[in-house]
Amino acid sequence: MKIKRFFASDIRQALRQVRDSLGPDAVILSNKPVEGGVELVAAKDYDEAAFAGQQGKQPVATESPTRSEPRHRPADGAASRVRPQAAAAQIEWSQDPTLVEMRREMRAMRRMMENQLSQLTWNEMGSRQPVRRELLRRLMTLDISPDISAQLVERVQDFANLDQAWRRALNLLAGEIPIAADSMIDEGGIIALVGPTGVGKTTTIAKLAARYVLRHGHRSLALVSTDSYRIGAQEQLTTYARILDVTVRSAATPEELNVTLNALSDKRLVLVDTAGMSQRDVRLSEQLSLIDSSSRMVKRYLTLSATTQQSALEQAASAFGATDISGCILTKVDEVASLGGAISAAVHNRIPLAFFTDGQRVPEDIHLARANTLISRAVSLGQEGGAEYNDAFLSLALGGVGTDAHG
Repeated sequence: MKIKRFFASDIRQALRQVRDSLGPDAVILSNKPVEGGVELVAAKDYDEAAFAGQQGKQPVATESPTRSEPRHRPADGAASRVRPQAAAAQIEWSQDPTLVEMRREMRAMRRMMENQLSQLTWNEMGSRQPVRRELLRRLMTLDISPDISAQLVERVQDFANLDQAWRRALNLLAGEIPIAADSMIDEGGIIALVGPTGVGKTTTIAKLAARYVLRHGHRSLALVSTDSYRIGAQEQLTTYARILDVTVRSAATPEELNVTLNALSDKRLVLVDTAGMSQRDVRLSEQLSLIDSSSRMVKRYLTLSATTQQSALEQAASAFGATDISGCILTKVDEVASLGGAISAAVHNRIPLAFFTDGQRVPEDIHLARANTLISRAVSLGQEGGAEYNDAFLSLALGGVGTDAHG
């Protein structure tokens, strides 16, 4: 452990000395005003026990003040020493409002310098590799996340022709989108649709059920509702079941669900409609436990609205157990201004897309998820009214991405 005392005319100068001498991980042990400025005591590789044992026994190194005037010592001799042994347990952890404000200012200054560096890098990329920068701009205009955009551009490599590079980037993006290998309609089993409130799970179940009936008939299909929270939820599912002439059941407890699923063991496909829950709802774990309590294997399919922001999509994927999800159904694709956020969330969480819906018609408006189809839609939306980001925004969003452009 290395302990040093620093004197300076003001707190900014003193903190700068600490950082330059001991590095950004230094611990401020104490600070006090002295005649002519301030005094800080700081430590590197701090060890509280060692500090307590060494106080008063070994001299503390000092830093010369940065100002030209002579250093002044305080009138009280005790103020020029590290605190005595008796006060070893009362180390000041620099919660002084002045120091807190200084740290805030230093963080803001660091962000400002990073932003300026990003802007310079972005501008330099434009002059040295304009095709590369245009690719980044186009991908960001689709609302593809900055990290994915940067990775795709790195993999393109050939920037001789912008159109060819763009097509290459889109092909690479399509290859990154996880797609469910088989249609769950043909595979059968017990499938529960889970997801946040208002994403259209019940309507999606009706579309899946109608699609199944058209292919395999109504006798081997059953619908189950576990939604005891939303008013009218079970009635809505019952209405769809009556139209399709299929069996429908309800279950509100693990015991009821077990009995219901066992009674439907002769059905090739059972679709379970669950209660919509926010990822922050305290009842979410209870709803997921209800599904997992079944003695028969139930596959979860996460239902998400494409109109949701990317950050909320990723939070939902995590809350509903991304590692336990068999696939994802993307709803309301017809209502979005861009698909980039949903595509980015799928890539980040590696949840295979199974279906997407783009309207209220049953069963016409549900489709098997295909990467190239989603990319084509994303590009079309971008051309229709994609966000036009200026250079300042793009450089900040991409951060240090451009530093790799010189290699």
